[in-house]
Amino acid sequence: QVQLVESGGGLVQAGGSLTLSCAASGSIFRINAMGWYRQAPGKQRELVATITRGSSTNYLDSVKGRFTISRDNAKNTVYLQMNSLKPEDTAVYYCNAESITTTGRRLEVWGQGTLVTVSS
Repeated sequence: QVQLVESGGGLVQAGGSLTLSCAASGSIFRINAMGWYRQAPGKQRELVATITRGSSTNYLDSVKGRFTISRDNAKNTVYLQMNSLKPEDTAVYYCNAESITTTGRRLEVWGQGTLVTVSS
């Protein structure tokens, strides 16, 4: 099977930066699209950014110009560089991957979540 492990969350002051990473492991043939989602307490999970295998990207309007999603296909890893962080960015961030296993099974896999807290 395929697992996603996230890292990089933590506490940062407003205006600061943080970079999240998410590495896929397991019986991987190929990782197609990957994305980052976030969920604040009492709020619905929202899509923050997505990236295709060919590195085409899209972003939530409120993070455009501040966040950058990227990937390293050789490492099966996706990153989210977050700059100019605001308190409203505080949330649990989850990565997601569209995966194809070595047996040809297509799976949508979620990471465990990593907490980002932005203080004012």
